[in-house]
Amino acid sequence: MSELVPGGNLPLPGGALTVRVPGPFDVSALITDDGGKVRGDGDFVFYNQPAAPGARLRGDTLTVDPPRLRAGATRVTVVVSPADPGTELGRLPTPTLYVTDPGGRTLARFAPSRPGQETVLLLAEIYRRGAGWKLRALGQGYSDGLAGLARDFGVDVLDDTPSDPAPPSLPARGAPDPDGFLGLVNSARARVGSPPVSPDPRLTTAAREHATAMAAAGRLGVESRDGVSVHQRVTAAGYAYLTVGEHLVSGPRTPAEFVDYCLRTDGPSRTLHDPAFIHTGLAYVRGGRSGDTYWTALWARPLTPADLTRTAAEVVELTNRERTRAGLPPLAVDPVLTTAAQAHSADMVARDFYSHTAPDGSQPWDRAAAAGSTRRSIGENIACGQRSPAEVVTGWMNSPGHRANILKPGFTHIGIGFAGGGRAGTYWTQLFGA
Repeated sequence: MSELVPGGNLPLPGGALTVRVPGPFDVSALITDDGGKVRGDGDFVFYNQPAAPGARLRGDTLTVDPPRLRAGATRVTVVVSPADPGTELGRLPTPTLYVTDPGGRTLARFAPSRPGQETVLLLAEIYRRGAGWKLRALGQGYSDGLAGLARDFGVDVLDDTPSDPAPPSLPARGAPDPDGFLGLVNSARARVGSPPVSPDPRLTTAAREHATAMAAAGRLGVESRDGVSVHQRVTAAGYAYLTVGEHLVSGPRTPAEFVDYCLRTDGPSRTLHDPAFIHTGLAYVRGGRSGDTYWTALWARPLTPADLTRTAAEVVELTNRERTRAGLPPLAVDPVLTTAAQAHSADMVARDFYSHTAPDGSQPWDRAAAAGSTRRSIGENIACGQRSPAEVVTGWMNSPGHRANILKPGFTHIGIGFAGGGRAGTYWTQLFGA
């Protein structure tokens, strides 16, 4: 079973899939095409309309059979809201999504950051990529309920409140603190003891490109309609990062409203306050049928050789802590395995894949041998999307197959690889040897 984080994705097998969100929630689904818009009422599956071609809802369980979706459908977005209308999701247990294959085997679990004032949450989407289908974890919330959801998916909502003119997108270069954004952010960071952030033109360029893409599509998303993720835009702008955070929001009209939204919402608040970040970039663009303003804020810390060494050392330390608890000897760092692991993480970013098998067909033992390793036994763990050594080791330990590698008595050495970028944002490799 895969433990997903926001933005993480997973290839899906053929056949009907079961999506379940237990708890005091209503589950619903929106069926859209590549443009991210519904064609009509029939594309909305909920308790009063529990079936559409290829999708059926029974209680807290949604069954999706992708090949049987209506013609032109390429995406099914899974939505949860409180069963008691008007209740904030922050007052309820965190909604957790489980996806099982046609044989009943659990493929994936996703528990988003605990919501705050949101009343609707996009948990995940099942989408077509080439000839196959994939699952992507989302975790995007709406504090304005179904009205905000309807806007982004192409349903007209009447609003008698006159709209204020939307501001232009922020320039990539120019004034050091446009519209007071930095002042607001750094004041909030100072209140919790975090150091100030400074603007980085590369992050601002990436933010502007992503906000523009979301506005053109009329929908929020870590990955835009052209298949490019916000993390890929960051690396394409020339910013190599150790850690990155993003806020993708529609609705606020000014930087002050945007920062206020972030501070009122648990997950975004943690990102804005995170002391690890030292750079930021912001852009906002008006677009979509509703004329909403689409925001992208990026937060990052650049990757240095010292940071890479420290990150790898933390993963090794946490891994050996788990082995010690199990009564096993610690693993020694092997420079050759480290070289092979680092190359694989970088390769997954550069060639846009996530697999133990590289596009050229090479396997972990092939890569270890190519790096010069003569060890008789090789094992590999990979992960994507996790933002820290603690998060990635915890995820591996919660997965039986990865846990077995970490706790395999026969392994004696280890190498760690890490690279930022790609669709998922971060790619991790553990290479074991004996």
